Formats: sequence, structure tokens, C-alpha cells
Amino acid sequence: MKPTVDTVRAQIQRTLEQYFSLEEELQQLEAGRFRVCIFGSARIRPEHPTYQAVYRMSRLLAELGIDVVTGGGPGLMEAANLAVRDAVREAESEAHQDIQSIGLTIYLPRSDELANKHLDIKSEHRRFSSRLDEFMRLSHAVIVAPGGIGTMLELAYVWQLIQVGLAEKRAVVLLDRDMWCPLLEWMRDKMLDRALISPHDLDYVQVVDTPEEALALIKPELEKFRARAAAEPDGEVKVEEATRMLKALDKKKVEPKTT
Repeated sequence: MKPTVDTVRAQIQRTLEQYFSLEEELQQLEAGRFRVCIFGSARIRPEHPTYQAVYRMSRLLAELGIDVVTGGGPGLMEAANLAVRDAVREAESEAHQDIQSIGLTIYLPRSDELANKHLDIKSEHRRFSSRLDEFMRLSHAVIVAPGGIGTMLELAYVWQLIQVGLAEKRAVVLLDRDMWCPLLEWMRDKMLDRALISPHDLDYVQVVDTPEEALALIKPELEKFRARAAAEPDGEVKVEEATRMLKALDKKKVEPKTT
């Protein structure tokens, strides 16, 4: 029998339900490691101060034993993944040897952009939607560095999922006040003033200037990760790892200074 619009839609719905079920199961299987996602421009080169700031941000995370997730491409994504690789290569402790540099790449038929060479795990996507969902599934905190339309898409997706309760609330840290404060001011002036958003919607993101400030905002997420692990029957290893990370973070004596 020839398919109809209704039968095809029903088949798509069944497939989506199976996909969501498998995604939830995968999230539970992947929940054993604390990860931070870093978004940012593919166009910024190594000599730029922002590239160096993102490298330092990712290096600090890796030195704590935290996995880093990026889009896997060039620019700031490369800076973050390279920093993880360098930290692992220079690590004296065996506990840091299994830190993962993760890239969620996207196939773009009109682009010759290649994945960077500093990935331990590469997951390629053909749809932005599935890629964004994987970013959310893997990450416990999000850092958004300067970027263009792609970075704005990633920020908006994360922001709205948290806003409407479809994703668990987590730290969303905007790195570089000069880049992000004008956007938030525009949102207050144009969106909030017209009641298109609520005042608390702006509380889901925080703005910093330095990697150290960002680390201070990630600390509560790590504490939350440890508390959740402590409630699990077999969560001892995760608790130990999170405790070690928190002790290392305390030694850095970072303090939040947010906008």
C-alpha cells in the first residue's frame, strides 16, 4: 500500500519516541564523568587574545581532571581541545591520563571546515538539532566564548531549554564582558521592557572576564554532581573523583565576579 502523509508522520513519531528513549538510556550510561562544554568561534586564530583565554580556560579544567566538550572544529574549539591534550601530555598524575577531549562535529556540505586534530572522541552529526542535544546530554556546565551566528544558536538553544525546564539548570557562563554585556543590555532594553521575557530569564546566564572567574561558577555544579553521585548505590568512584576535583579547585582560590 502506498504510504500516506499520516502513515509517514506516524512512523516518524514512533522513531522519535524510540530515539528519545535511547537518548535517555545513553545519558544514564554517560553520566559517570563531569564535563564542561565550551562554545566559541571557528574563525579566531592562535595569536588572538581570545584564543589564548579559551586555551587557558580549558587547560585549567583539564588540570582539575574535567573532560571538555566542543564542536570539534578550528578556532576556539581547537584551542579548547588542544589545551586538554597538552594537559594530559604534561600531567604527572595518572589520574589525569584519561581526561577526554571531545568534539561533536557537524557535516556541512558547503564548508571545507575540518575537525581539529586534538580529539580523543569524535561524534559527527548531520543535523544541528541532534548535535545540540548531545551537547546538553554530555555537559554539566557551559562556557560560551565570543563567536558568531553558530555560537549564538548554541547559546540560545541551551538558554531556552533551561528556561522552559526541558533541561536541568546548570551554569551557563559567558566569557568576555565586552562581548556579552551589550547583548544583555539590549535584551533588557528591548525584550524585558516590552515584557517579551521575564526578569528571571536573564538570571540563567552569568558574565565573566577570566577563566578563573568561570571556574568559580562551575564549582557549584561539581558539588551538585558529587551530591547526586553520593545518593547512587554505586557512586563511590564518582564521589572520590569529584572530591579530588573540588580540593584541587579550592587550592586555586578562585572567586566569582559576575555581571
